[in-house]
Amino acid sequence: MLHTTTKPPLTVRLCQPRGFCAGVDRAIQIVVLALKKYGAPVYVRHEIVHNRYVVEGLQSLGAVFIEELSEIPAEHRQSPVVFSAHGVPKSVPADAQARNLFYLDATCPLVSKVHKQAMRHQRLGRHVLLIGHAGHPEVIGTMGQLPDGAVTLIETEADAANLVPADPQALGFVTQTTLSVEDTAGIIRVLKDRFPDLHAAAAESICYATTNRQEAVKETAAGSDLFLIVGAPNSSNSRRLVEVAERAGASMSLLVQRASEIPWTDIAGISTLGLSAGASAPEIIVDEIIDAFRQRFDVTIELAVTATETEDFPVMRVLRDVELTAADMAFVNGAA
Repeated sequence: MLHTTTKPPLTVRLCQPRGFCAGVDRAIQIVVLALKKYGAPVYVRHEIVHNRYVVEGLQSLGAVFIEELSEIPAEHRQSPVVFSAHGVPKSVPADAQARNLFYLDATCPLVSKVHKQAMRHQRLGRHVLLIGHAGHPEVIGTMGQLPDGAVTLIETEADAANLVPADPQALGFVTQTTLSVEDTAGIIRVLKDRFPDLHAAAAESICYATTNRQEAVKETAAGSDLFLIVGAPNSSNSRRLVEVAERAGASMSLLVQRASEIPWTDIAGISTLGLSAGASAPEIIVDEIIDAFRQRFDVTIELAVTATETEDFPVMRVLRDVELTAADMAFVNGAA
């Protein structure tokens, strides 16, 4: 007599939107197109986006990742160097020009917008408060748009409560693009209570993709036995999604880079899984994780659509003569 083991049922609430935002997509395309146009090596200063799988995929195509421009050997001075999506201080392009390097700036246009807002505050005579996380490359890049001492970093409500500015009437704030919407609102509340003349940026600093991904997780978290966020430990927006899922009612929330990191023995009894991906996590890993669950569970997928994203940021003009095919991006997007 044949014994068939039936897999336990599992409902997967798959968030949409999830994964790559337009800024991340554009940054990866810039590296891929530069490799097609100029050949290897193409140097990339800092991880182009915070995702190891993406970085390794680009390395296999001929990209070389460096932290400082001084690492580019003399014989490769003619090779392009790409600046990451997080943005760079003004000193970096200046250094590239001093070294006669050919550079392509892949800074996300929404990060560039925050840079412009910070510079506008300063031009109007305001001291700039930057709400963000110390040491994050985006924060380093934004602070590096202005002279030393022109920006004060505010990480927490306690920082906001303890701030003693030289002129409380001349303050303006901007934020890192990848923060928790709720946490940031709390910090801004404290600042506005203390400094009624505080000037906001002319436009929202937290980007559409961060907000949309957090909203989708918020909508689907309640009743989830487990919420998985696909992303890297150094990805700010991915880590915020884990926190949002827990706050919104998921029994447990975890950040995983690959299916191999899922603690299968700890989650054997789950019946509802929430699944999303940070803005720098490729769809091919979401597919990998769903396949891993299908091997162990009888999976039903419920698509949880909370917004439709149509943003598309074109690459710089110098790369627009190179054709980008689905095959070129299959290493992150999966087979078409």
